[in-house]
Amino acid sequence: MKQRIITAVIAAAIFLPIVIIGGLPLVLFTFLLSAVGLFELLRMRKIKLLSFPGLLSLLVIWLFILPNDYQTFFTFIHLTKMEIGLFAALLYLTYMVASKNQFSIDDAAFSILAVIYMGVGFHFFIEVGDTKLWLLFYSLFIIWATDSGAYFIGRAFGRRKLWPEISPNKTVEGAIGGIVCAVIVSVLFSAFGYIEWYIIAVITIILSAFGQIGDLVESALKRHYEVKDSGKLLPGHGGILDRFDSLLFVWPLLYFIFDAFSLI
Repeated sequence: MKQRIITAVIAAAIFLPIVIIGGLPLVLFTFLLSAVGLFELLRMRKIKLLSFPGLLSLLVIWLFILPNDYQTFFTFIHLTKMEIGLFAALLYLTYMVASKNQFSIDDAAFSILAVIYMGVGFHFFIEVGDTKLWLLFYSLFIIWATDSGAYFIGRAFGRRKLWPEISPNKTVEGAIGGIVCAVIVSVLFSAFGYIEWYIIAVITIILSAFGQIGDLVESALKRHYEVKDSGKLLPGHGGILDRFDSLLFVWPLLYFIFDAFSLI
């Protein structure tokens, strides 16, 4: 526990100032996070980052991450992100043939999904922060509250397993407790006049539930590939994916909800 707290404090001291500054420093920092996360993800599949499919995945992820303010770049190269993604898929398949199936169709599919998963998730990390900084802090706090609430309430009152085939330690009581804790934290944001408490409470229930799904998705990946943690970069916490798995699900959904209802 002591190691987890020390790591969290150091990480917050680095992470939060960059988020507040925003702009190019945030974009470059997100590039770094995504590169480490991709390395962790590809390593599960035994695909090297310093390989053709690994470097292609990294390049496409970085292009996907670029915020909307950089749209002139895509105008300059006369390509959209969708077209870049489709061209990358053709390159994966071409490499599959060139490698004589050492890089298989399963590897290609995994790489494409990794690009979408991380590229879209981290893109909306920047977009949410650039749109309204309080929304980014809101997302961080409700996921931290969800994780902490699920852990402590699950340990104290957990009886029924949530999804034992994927994550044996998670319980239904813990999942509900995590949502309740997230709602309590979210209502505090309404005190600053950002949004009505009942609206943010409903949104938080949805986001907290999807955040837990994101956590289960990474648990499913780790169980399938028989790894305990995605990495060891953050002592006591695991890797980048272990810390951002929930948020990669939450940030796109958060942006869509607030944009759809003209809340941003």
